[in-house]
Amino acid sequence: MDLSVSIVIPTFNEEKYLPKLLKSIEKQTIQPKEIIVSDAFSTDDTRKIARSFGCKVVDGGLPGKARNCGAQAATQPLLLFLDADVIIPPKFLEKTIEEMMRKNYDIATCYVRAMSPLKIDKILYESINYYARLTKKIYPHLAGACIFVKKSLHSKVNGFDETLVLGEEHDYVRRAKKLGRVHYGYLQAYKVSHSVRRQAKEGRMYLSLKYILIEFHLIFIGKIKKNYFNYKFGEYTK
Repeated sequence: MDLSVSIVIPTFNEEKYLPKLLKSIEKQTIQPKEIIVSDAFSTDDTRKIARSFGCKVVDGGLPGKARNCGAQAATQPLLLFLDADVIIPPKFLEKTIEEMMRKNYDIATCYVRAMSPLKIDKILYESINYYARLTKKIYPHLAGACIFVKKSLHSKVNGFDETLVLGEEHDYVRRAKKLGRVHYGYLQAYKVSHSVRRQAKEGRMYLSLKYILIEFHLIFIGKIKKNYFNYKFGEYTK
């Protein structure tokens, strides 16, 4: 199978987590054509590490801008945006892209699982998955940790809205759906293992309440263009 995919990874001070993701990509049964690290001017060894793995490094910013910058540098027809603090199993690319092609998706995401032995983390992540499954048709979401999209569709929607502080991934898929005849869904082949570093630092219940408030804001007030919720990119490395 020809894996014509560009992987784009937004980063800021990710020297601890990025190597784990890149090693998991190296173990894939089929390799991507290129890996692009879109970096927000890290002050640690993130860029050095990325280059040591053979990644293309471009200047980024907050996640929305970083994904756009990475997509602009991408050469392949399929994009995969991955957060720096995820790990993918060895057959992930082979099986998820095969499923995406079989189901003729234009844009897709994966359910997430907690990279944690704690039962509370597993419950919280499964709750997120359940909510995403429940609202898939009426109020679509994307797991920002893992987004597959055809590059042609990314161009049609003019990429991610860089004015948004939070919720840019959900806004992205909703704008895509408004174009009509856009096939979107959740891939079933694998879940993506995601770090619980934010939960560990901010506290499980506090962060869960914050996510609920963010969702209420998106539904009843609209897009989040100011940092009401004290979002910090790349502040959870220790």
